[in-house]
Amino acid sequence: MKIKVKKLYNILVNYESAVVAFSGGTDSTMLLAAAKRVLGDNVLAVTAVSETFPRQEMNRAKNLSSMLGVKHVVVESNELNYQPFVINKPDRCYHCKYLRLKMLKEIAQKRGYKAVIEGSNLDDNNDYRPGMKAVSQLDVKSPLREAGFTKKEIREVSKMWGLPTWNIPSQSCLATRISYGQEITPQRLRRIEKAEELLLNLGFRQVRVRDHGGIARIEIEAAQFDKLVFSSQYIHREINSLGFKYVTLDLNGFDSGSMNKDVISSS
Repeated sequence: MKIKVKKLYNILVNYESAVVAFSGGTDSTMLLAAAKRVLGDNVLAVTAVSETFPRQEMNRAKNLSSMLGVKHVVVESNELNYQPFVINKPDRCYHCKYLRLKMLKEIAQKRGYKAVIEGSNLDDNNDYRPGMKAVSQLDVKSPLREAGFTKKEIREVSKMWGLPTWNIPSQSCLATRISYGQEITPQRLRRIEKAEELLLNLGFRQVRVRDHGGIARIEIEAAQFDKLVFSSQYIHREINSLGFKYVTLDLNGFDSGSMNKDVISSS
């Protein structure tokens, strides 16, 4: 692990200064902490927010950047105003990523930062990630992936460094819960967020509520199935009231990227 950390430091030092795409998740927090260690005050954390960004994550990003002593800027990405994103084809994430990273590139240029970096890791190579095309097109750097870090190793280093994000559940933007072909609307995003907040407040740790039109497909860790069944009537009533006709539990359990299976199998 020390070898990979040293490699990461060597990568970062060559940038001299950097804007970090910062969501407040495990990966971007470890990247921001490493950049702060290497580049000192020549680091700026930028968080792009919109209706697709859960509010609790916004608060976490603000608190973490303050804890790390890093300057933090919040920008509105407004991807819901961009039709190629809203129509929700399988390349949806490319359009979102391009819009956001282009904004970060412009901020870096105006403020004199020499690089824009983001927190993709080696495991991202195993999933359908159309957003990586935007990373390449805009010459945004991915130091964690370049240094060979897996998600597990990022968590291990984060724990060693005392970062509170070392064991937080994996997160992603709310739009990833909406099945391809359904239009992405503020109303759909809000009902997903409220449904997931309900489950999190009941003590479920890793949660996704997938929106298949009138069907809410709940993904939680298999070890918590009994807990959900115990509260099933209440959960059904509350999620049903958000506009879902049917509320289901996926017996496969939590499965990050499950919406991409059809895309991967047909490619």
